[in-house]
Amino acid sequence: MNKLIFIILLLSSQAYGKIIHKGVSEGQSFSVEQVVTGLDIIWGLDFLSENEILFTEKSGKLSRLNLKTKKINKIEGAPKVSTRGQGGFLDVRKDPTSDWIYFTYVQRKNGFSGTNLGRGKIIKDKLINFETLLSTDINSKTGRHFGSRISFDEDYVFFTMGDRGIRESAQDLSNHGGSVMRLHKDGRVPKDNPFVKNTKAKPEIWSYGHRNPQGLVFDKERGVLFEMEHGPRGGDEINIIKKGGNYGWPEASYGKEYMLPMDVGEKKVKGTIQPMKFYVPSIAPSGLEVYSGKVFKKWKGDLFSGALKDRHLNRVSLTNRKAVKEERLIEDLKYRIRSVREGPDGLLYLSTDNGKILRILPR
Repeated sequence: MNKLIFIILLLSSQAYGKIIHKGVSEGQSFSVEQVVTGLDIIWGLDFLSENEILFTEKSGKLSRLNLKTKKINKIEGAPKVSTRGQGGFLDVRKDPTSDWIYFTYVQRKNGFSGTNLGRGKIIKDKLINFETLLSTDINSKTGRHFGSRISFDEDYVFFTMGDRGIRESAQDLSNHGGSVMRLHKDGRVPKDNPFVKNTKAKPEIWSYGHRNPQGLVFDKERGVLFEMEHGPRGGDEINIIKKGGNYGWPEASYGKEYMLPMDVGEKKVKGTIQPMKFYVPSIAPSGLEVYSGKVFKKWKGDLFSGALKDRHLNRVSLTNRKAVKEERLIEDLKYRIRSVREGPDGLLYLSTDNGKILRILPR
């Protein structure tokens, strides 16, 4: 019996790491496990398989983590990135219908910086067949508001870009600033994109009037594309993205100027779409996931995002596509949570700006 207990304990020590938090939500007890630590800002993560996480670090690294062994392998061949300001290697998502891996990352061109969308395949710790699908166009030299997140529906890839610190760009369809973009998965522009026939607009744009979208997820159950973005001082938003929609920034906002007690624009502007939910004061959201309910039944259909400023995991429950309840989890850890993904095992995986990957387990 003692030998059997020893074997069980040994297997458990390999499968699970240090528990750093215990909590309760909707009557469900959970623990937060520290999977790995000691890395750079882990900007994006997704699953290559049930036991392998692919993740980006803002500094430009691409790596994969084996959840069983905790071994991290660096992937060679990642694109060169500009890490000035908020720039760097941003999101990573695996196409659920193929072997293609999609990335958003920042590069400089002719003195200007923009967010690019690219894709490649991974073979034996090498990124191969890499191609840039879209190099966004905006004449900005600032180091802020690059976005960027990626999501898929069955046929298309969506990704976001911030206003690049130039507010008026978000209302100017002749550049990609402050927009959600939609492409065929091979980079072609869909013929039914809303501005394809507008010769003065970028045909890739799906929606516009966004400030700095750092959350994006397509909810298959509801058939909805959810987006989450940073406001200025107040006015972070969760939006339901509609084809051709104008989400108002900077003409419409619930935020204030940073240096003055003045509103940015109006709260409601005719012709713009109101947020599903807004935050005053700001939480500085990053990452966005809709949870399946596979393990935590009472979280089914809820939206989860990180919070960089208020340093917690934000949960929003919905009824009929309306936000009805908000909960702030794991606040005592005081981690800037950068990315949130549900794994194939139904657990939530988080990455942080202090170089950790965490997962939430039932307790």
